[in-house]
Amino acid sequence: MTIWLNTSFQMQFRVIDGLTVRFAQSEDRNDHALLLSPWPESLLAFEQMWARLAEHTHLVAIDLPGFGHSQRRDALLSPRAMGEFLVRAADAFGLEHPHVIGPDVGTAAALFAAAAYPGRLRSLVVGSGGTVVPLQLGGWLKDWVEAPDLDPFRGADPRQIVAGTLTDITRYALPDSVREDYLSSYQGNRFAESMRYVRTYPAELPALAGLLPQVQTPVQIIAGAHDPVVPPVNAEFLHQRLPNSKLYVLDAGHFTWEDAADEYAALVTSWWGGDYAATGPVPPADRGPQQGRSQPDAVIPGGVEDNRNTPAVAEQPDGRKSSAS
Repeated sequence: MTIWLNTSFQMQFRVIDGLTVRFAQSEDRNDHALLLSPWPESLLAFEQMWARLAEHTHLVAIDLPGFGHSQRRDALLSPRAMGEFLVRAADAFGLEHPHVIGPDVGTAAALFAAAAYPGRLRSLVVGSGGTVVPLQLGGWLKDWVEAPDLDPFRGADPRQIVAGTLTDITRYALPDSVREDYLSSYQGNRFAESMRYVRTYPAELPALAGLLPQVQTPVQIIAGAHDPVVPPVNAEFLHQRLPNSKLYVLDAGHFTWEDAADEYAALVTSWWGGDYAATGPVPPADRGPQQGRSQPDAVIPGGVEDNRNTPAVAEQPDGRKSSAS
């Protein structure tokens, strides 16, 4: 048993689809959730929230292949292929109808999986991952996606590269053990090779955009208002196209799951507690137009824009507004 701060869970490896995958899991419960590691981090990104999320839900967190401390397979380094692996991982752990948390690189993978396997996943929690077409990225992620080739990164110190990205975590002091886990996850050529995943975005994200209106799985989108690498427009893009979604914009940067862990965990537990079921699916006629919905009224911890079955507002002759039936 490995102890991380005040949270006790066992770090293990198992073979899934011929790959050695690192995972952690909590005590068994009636409900289940599969958590996908963000990049360039590992499954320990969920350490702060683990105990709270595990109160009523059985958690299985994995380092995706090629990320964290899981074995790489080059053929899986794209969102569509990783979405297929996500479903195989759920099968391997016997998770029949799990919730999925897929921040960052897990966002597109989880959405591809939901599109390809309707009804297989109970709900998704995504965000802080590139989705807009044409791409709208910033900072180091934009540089990595647009670099002509990987040679400069193969010759660089991967620990310095990863450490540089972690400076965007501004409100949470990473424990030394967690920081070292992140840094050691991408030693040697592992970081440069993991970049192949995001470098497929120009080809893969247009295909995903075309699938979004077909995704009936309820989706909770959590974004950071001050994200310098994946601007909130990416979250808004999803919310405008997914028929059953909620959009939350937190007063945080890119690493919302660490810099705003309390708010993030509260949103997820409320979502799992029933918000996801209330979000959809609903009949298309009841949803109203998907384009041009208003943005969140405020950027606050827990601020929400809900696209559930909102009644249209009609202007009356005397200037009053009422809900149109």
